[in-house]
Amino acid sequence: MKATPALRWFVAITPLAGAMVFPIVVPLTMARVGIGAGVGVALALSSLWFVTMLRTSEMPH
Repeated sequence: MKATPALRWFVAITPLAGAMVFPIVVPLTMARVGIGAGVGVALALSSLWFVTMLRTSEMPH
């Protein structure tokens, strides 16, 4: 199955997006809502990022 240009772009941007969003969203959530909510957001965001990275990984055949 050949990857479309949009899929290739998504695969390329996924690690960068997660690495940029995580350190911004988690401290802001902790400061505005609370530490418990920040930990919950960190857990949910890192799990979602990990699953997305696994689903879009390009493994050699």
